[in-house]
Amino acid sequence: MDSWLIYAIGFTAQILFSGRLFLQWFLSEKSKKVLTPTLFWKLSLLASFLLFVYGWLRDDFAIMLGQTLTYFIYIRNLQLQGEWQKSPKLLRTFLWFFPLMVVIYGYNNNTYDVYELFQNEDIPLWLLLLGSIAQITFTLRFVYQWIHSERHKESSLPKGFWLLSLTGALLIFTYAIFRKDPVLLVGHSLGSVIYIRNLMLLKKQDDKTS
Repeated sequence: MDSWLIYAIGFTAQILFSGRLFLQWFLSEKSKKVLTPTLFWKLSLLASFLLFVYGWLRDDFAIMLGQTLTYFIYIRNLQLQGEWQKSPKLLRTFLWFFPLMVVIYGYNNNTYDVYELFQNEDIPLWLLLLGSIAQITFTLRFVYQWIHSERHKESSLPKGFWLLSLTGALLIFTYAIFRKDPVLLVGHSLGSVIYIRNLMLLKKQDDKTS
């Protein structure tokens, strides 16, 4: 596949990720408190779908790992908000099994080379480890958010989510510099600003309630 098309997929994913953050930011600023709109999770799921494909096409294990770990948490949040059940059953089935389908398709066609993922000459071992740690850290925000939401029986974005978001974004930004990946550079530089702003909004909320 042409490089421009691969990057187009990656940038489309990052535009959707940034769009969900700007939407959440705008609505939160408007109400003066941190909100979690349903469209946030819908855009997250679509963007994760595309970024997984982007990582696969670039033989980038770190990207694929990060999106696989968060993909199903996006689905769970849509379930908690009662929106997942409203989607067509065929679409839900496809989205559930999509990551597995990619792996099976690759192996059956002898194009999915594990060697390329773990010993890609463009990604030395130390950089692969940095990228994987960065993605795991970034993913932990949604694990934290998922546990928090399950306990409270509602989808929300608590303070720990934004702290982990900022930490993970800075690590991925560092990875992107060494990887020379414009998609990750643009996405996580913009995201960091919104993470900081949400932490500021939460601090104001805490000050008002204390």
